[in-house]
Amino acid sequence: MEIKRFPLGALWTNGYLVWDEGGHAFLVDPGGEASEVRAFLEDKGLTLEWIVLTHGHGDHIGGLPQMRPLSRCGVAIHRDDADMLLEPGKNLSTFMGEPLSFDPAERILADGEELAVGSLTVRVIHTPGHTPGGICLLVTEGEERVLFAGDTLFARSIGRTDLPGGSEELLEVSLRVLAELPDELRVLPGHGPETRIGEERRNNPFWPR
Repeated sequence: MEIKRFPLGALWTNGYLVWDEGGHAFLVDPGGEASEVRAFLEDKGLTLEWIVLTHGHGDHIGGLPQMRPLSRCGVAIHRDDADMLLEPGKNLSTFMGEPLSFDPAERILADGEELAVGSLTVRVIHTPGHTPGGICLLVTEGEERVLFAGDTLFARSIGRTDLPGGSEELLEVSLRVLAELPDELRVLPGHGPETRIGEERRNNPFWPR
């Protein structure tokens, strides 16, 4: 499994391009102007199979106009955030100064669902709290596993719950789900540096006790 991080958009959202040895790729959260991602795809000769959104906020979807035409299968998002693609008020882009609205996603995701991308298996873990349809993606290839956490979990922090659709109570439940994962699991969040489950268990003040 190969992973390339692209900080995108005004809030430097972490977009992640993930691919296997055969060049089958998916993109997590293209948050803004994405010409660098397009150039990298072309340079590596990768086939973009899916764009998977961890949630529907404007700072995670801003690069869709550039990247969606390159995606063979289209865009996937959890059903509880699906309407956020359609309405700038719901995805909060109205308040960011650049209203964004897009066609509906090609695939609506649910908890426990899996996407196959070449030799990669992408499993959806529904983690509401930051948004109703927030998800984490547990990606497996052979013995290797990585968690893409969106805005559910950050290094030493968590996603905010004071935005429309947020819920402190639901986020606490979601963190308890993530607490079942092994300490050595790499965590690649929607903003900021990567971490591991064990580091957050020991050092994150918001971690469930």
